[in-house]
Amino acid sequence: MLLSLFSLIESHFPFLRLFHYISFRAGLAILTSLLISLYCMPRLIKFLKNRQANGQPIQEDGPASHKLTKQGTPTMGGLMILFSLVVSVILWGNLANPYIQSCLMVTIGFGAVGFWDDYIKVSKNHNKGMTATMKFFLQSLVAVVAIIWVQASLPADLRTTIALPFFKDILINIGFFFIPWAALVIVGSSNAVNLTDGLDGLAIGTIIIVTSCFLIITYLVGNTVFSEYLFLKHVPGAGELTVFCSALIGAGLGFLWFNTPPAQIFMGDTGSVSLGGILGTMSVITKHEIVLALVGGLFVVETMSVIIQVLFFKKTGRRIFLMAPLHHHFEEKGWSESTIVIRFWIISVVLALIGLATLKLR
Repeated sequence: MLLSLFSLIESHFPFLRLFHYISFRAGLAILTSLLISLYCMPRLIKFLKNRQANGQPIQEDGPASHKLTKQGTPTMGGLMILFSLVVSVILWGNLANPYIQSCLMVTIGFGAVGFWDDYIKVSKNHNKGMTATMKFFLQSLVAVVAIIWVQASLPADLRTTIALPFFKDILINIGFFFIPWAALVIVGSSNAVNLTDGLDGLAIGTIIIVTSCFLIITYLVGNTVFSEYLFLKHVPGAGELTVFCSALIGAGLGFLWFNTPPAQIFMGDTGSVSLGGILGTMSVITKHEIVLALVGGLFVVETMSVIIQVLFFKKTGRRIFLMAPLHHHFEEKGWSESTIVIRFWIISVVLALIGLATLKLR
């Protein structure tokens, strides 16, 4: 919004040309969302505590310690993450950019799905929200609309293709199946982040790490010189997502300030469902869907631990893990919450570095 305004008057104020630089606006975006989050979060916490008598419902089949340490903690903190993110993007992003538009669409659409799920849980004081079928349907609907919007803006040779990491010239054209594939990436990423959100600071810390990687990826993919030098598939306009990533990092850092152990607030499905969907959408736009699975490997492992646990139990009646997702397994083994979170963050950083290495090793 401000970019359009400044463009009208920059002839009178030459210094306003700075706002044409993505890197400059990205810096402002991270500061704006961080400050909004830090200022408004205490007020949201107070408001939600007054509205949520019992806080977030604790899972009956979860770790017993959570009933003592997390009972009464308000949820829906994702509202502030999304608010500060959207406001920052509106201020500093190019709203005419179709990729910004599609990411905002996913942010609001998936956020609404997550909010409704949280509302059902809190109002009924039960950890079961909307049915899995309804949740999947609504997520898929938003994802498909966003994908169609993205496809219309992608270069012709990238609209139905998958790029492979480590290979500079290979594009796999999957035609009509690209829409189901992309929807699977977005919805899968959304639910993977949702499953990881079980310990104070775990999900949001990992999201910040993964988003930092995509801040670099979006900037490089959107820049003609860098994309040609690194043999990346150039996506004109994708560099604007650097501003979006910066705003998300700032919003995430602001939330983490209040979500560190012991958490004063949880993001709930309002945050996790939406933020996971955003990461999936950016990976589809930049043609780095497979790299997302590597950079966000922790989300993949957490999801696989649940799938393996369920399938193995149905087949044998026994469990592989003491409890799933994986972070609960280590809780049951006696690891402290902070130990699990910090060690998982370290793993995420290592995976992020490996994922970034794919940008050069081609």
